[in-house]
Amino acid sequence: MQLLQLSAAYGPAECCLAVVKALARLQYEAKQMQVKVEIVEQEPAKHGLHSVLLTLEGAQAKALADSWQGTIQWICPSPYRPQHKRKNWFIGASCFNPTVQQQSDEIVFETMRASGAGGQHINKTESAVRATHVASGISVKVQTERSQHANKKLAVLLLQHKLAQRAQQLQAKHKAAQHKHHHQIARGNPVRIFTQLDFKPL
Repeated sequence: MQLLQLSAAYGPAECCLAVVKALARLQYEAKQMQVKVEIVEQEPAKHGLHSVLLTLEGAQAKALADSWQGTIQWICPSPYRPQHKRKNWFIGASCFNPTVQQQSDEIVFETMRASGAGGQHINKTESAVRATHVASGISVKVQTERSQHANKKLAVLLLQHKLAQRAQQLQAKHKAAQHKHHHQIARGNPVRIFTQLDFKPL
């Protein structure tokens, strides 16, 4: 399983729209490569998404994630500001690959029934999992998978992702030049370039 985050960082509305378009393109490519994509977290914006965190599963999951990692450039006149001269919009894609498995006694698991909209139970078994990292107090709830085992696996992965982000934030406090991927996107050397409103690959 791979974790991949698409982010507009502090970009304008056009970048938030680019995240939505990039997500749709990635889902299309995933289908072609027989990679299962699930949305784990998303931060909505007025005109799209500030960021979205995805899981990728399948034999080609790493290859797909690696092909997106880096800066994504979208060349298109602004659909919101017709007179705007800027035509280049940038978003970022970052992969998270867990390197050290957390010890089981560092994480406390709670199981519960997964719930749908309006509090309705979407199944009668306790497949949803809340995982808490004891040392930091960071907690995540996962109910995207059908089985408790799969949700536990994803919960551990998400905790590792959040712990890595936390470590980056702490490091950035000591080194002002360092920033989380979510807060900074390099404009040079994009790994993928798309054009026009239909987000066609260049």
